[in-house]
Amino acid sequence: MSESEFLERVDATLMAIETALEASGAEVESSRSGPLLTLEFDDDSKIIVNSQAATQELWVAARSGGFHYRLDGTRWLNTRDSSELFAALSRMVSQQAGTEVALRAP
Repeated sequence: MSESEFLERVDATLMAIETALEASGAEVESSRSGPLLTLEFDDDSKIIVNSQAATQELWVAARSGGFHYRLDGTRWLNTRDSSELFAALSRMVSQQAGTEVALRAP
């Protein structure tokens, strides 16, 4: 995949995360700066989702650790355990928000 195709997929994914967060009703502030999405919680903790064009991965930094996701067709899968990005973000957001949050992939 070319770098521009990768960046288009990243943009669509970050928009999907923002839309899923809105739909969930979770009390999470989100802000974007290019290919970087920051989720901020009431306790001032953050989750950062950032693209790494050189490796064609999305990196997630959360209280629970750092994770790398690579596109496998239509899904972003963790490079270590093959967990899916939206399922993993649901767990991370739930943990940091202190309430159950289910994010659905588009």
